[in-house]
Amino acid sequence: MKLASLKAGGRDGTLVVVSRDLAYCQTVPGIAATLQAALDDWETIAPRLAEVYASLNDGAVQQATRFDPARCHSPLPRAYQWADGSAYVNHVELVRRARGAELPQEFWTDPLMYQGGSDSFVGPRDPIWALSEDWGIDLEAEVAVITGDVRMGTTPADAGKAIRLLMLVNDVSLRNLIPAELAKGFGFFQSKPATAFSPVAITPDELGDDWRDGRVHRPLSVHINNRLFGRPDAGTDMVFNFPQLVAHVCKTREMEAGSIVGSGTVSNKQGGLHGSSIANGGVGYCCLAEVRMYETIAAGKPETGFLRFGDTVRIEMFDRHGASLFGAIEQRVERYPA
Repeated sequence: MKLASLKAGGRDGTLVVVSRDLAYCQTVPGIAATLQAALDDWETIAPRLAEVYASLNDGAVQQATRFDPARCHSPLPRAYQWADGSAYVNHVELVRRARGAELPQEFWTDPLMYQGGSDSFVGPRDPIWALSEDWGIDLEAEVAVITGDVRMGTTPADAGKAIRLLMLVNDVSLRNLIPAELAKGFGFFQSKPATAFSPVAITPDELGDDWRDGRVHRPLSVHINNRLFGRPDAGTDMVFNFPQLVAHVCKTREMEAGSIVGSGTVSNKQGGLHGSSIANGGVGYCCLAEVRMYETIAAGKPETGFLRFGDTVRIEMFDRHGASLFGAIEQRVERYPA
């Protein structure tokens, strides 16, 4: 099943069921006005949404309209919680190596995670807003899950049962603001602006065999200024799967329906110092910081710059037949109007 939220009906948008090919959508006011309302009573509402989805795919819904991602907000325009992990330890290892630091052994057994702002996500076609290019604007292409209610102390095996939907993410980072914030010893805040999610959220069964062991086993395609920048596989080198990340959140707290948990920047470990770039035949990257790390390790300083006003970013994932699974996140970096 595929679901989206149109920019209509208030801050939480209007829930629509989207056809598998992303061609048509249908509002469902008699079932649930918003995605959050559906998540609050998922066991009852999901089967009814699935009936509409089946009818859409059969072309039997008379009220269906063309689906336009430009009309979409993020599937959850705002959420009760947005917790982002760092499940790809290769990414963390590169960050530390670039500054000459060793990777603590516990990073392989205990995931990193931060709690992001969830009161104001942006739509998949909205700009990446910033006041200054000097902030070091970077994309971070990820995968995320939306959960139902999860009890405190839930095991990974049970946490996996609470995963309702999957999305793609652009978790923008302002790299030049991060060092000063981390030096305070209190985590990210100003360096993590509004996050964008894919136009469509999908149930795990839409992936078929590519959803297994709590991971999405499909390449994540990233373009910067219409040039392929990365296509690493989201299932490869994911040290902590989604059930483990959800259980990590719930070690000391309950988690409410509509909470979002991210994978962190997708990153594949490959041989050779420059072996992972697209130009060198590799799978590339999901953030600019990573290629800058390779450059720093090789030459002592980075050569690639961060995003500038006017640059564009596209993040998308395709199934085995080349069809877009979630629709694309397409954003342009723009100066926030003063």
